[in-house]
Amino acid sequence: MQHIIEGFLSFQKEIFPQRKELFRSLASSQNPKALFISCSDSRLVPELVTQQEPGQLFVIRNAGNIVPSFGPEPGGVSATIEYAVVALGVTDIVICGHSNCGAMKAIASCQCLDPMPAVAHWLHYADAAKAVVEKKTWDSEIDKVNAMVEENVIAQLNNIKTHPSVAVGLRDNALRLHGWVYDIESGEIRTLDKNTKNFVSLADNPEVYFE
Repeated sequence: MQHIIEGFLSFQKEIFPQRKELFRSLASSQNPKALFISCSDSRLVPELVTQQEPGQLFVIRNAGNIVPSFGPEPGGVSATIEYAVVALGVTDIVICGHSNCGAMKAIASCQCLDPMPAVAHWLHYADAAKAVVEKKTWDSEIDKVNAMVEENVIAQLNNIKTHPSVAVGLRDNALRLHGWVYDIESGEIRTLDKNTKNFVSLADNPEVYFE
C-alpha cells in the first residue's frame, strides 16, 4: 500500500502542478467522446493503451469485460452505459478483451469456481461465447483461450445492443460499436471488422468498426 500512497504524493507534488489548467477545466464538467468497457485485469490500462487524457474516456471495468443483456433489474453496468449514452452523449463504445484473460481461461478450461460463486454467476454472461468455442476442436489450450477472448467480445457486443439507449443510438447513426482485443505482450490491438466478422490489426485498419 505504501507505494500507492507514495505514487499519489508524487502526483500531487510533480504531476498535478503541471496539469493544473486541465484539472481546473475538468472540475465542473466532463465531455468524454467514448465509453471504454474492458476487463479489470491490472495489465490492461485503457487510458495508457489509448493515450487519452483525464476526461476523454468514460470507463467500465469488470472481470471478463462483460455486458449483461438489458433486463428488468438493470445493474451497475447497465446504468453506466445508459448514463454514458444519454447524459454524456458518447459517440463510440469500445468493448476490449485482452490476451491471457483469467476469466476466459476459467471458462475455456472449465475451472472449478466453487470458492468464487459470484464469479461463476457473473461468467454465465459469457455463455454464448462458450457455446461457440465448445463446438470446435482446438490444437492447444492457448488457442482455445484466444478464441474465447474473441468470441466473448462478439457476445458482449451483441448483448450491449439490447440496451435501449444503445439501440436508439445505433438506429439514429449517433453511435458506433467497436470490438477490440489487446495483446499484452506485443502491445497490438485487433479490431472486429463488421464486414468480414474477423479480427484485424487496428494499426493497419484504423477505420474499421463493428457497427
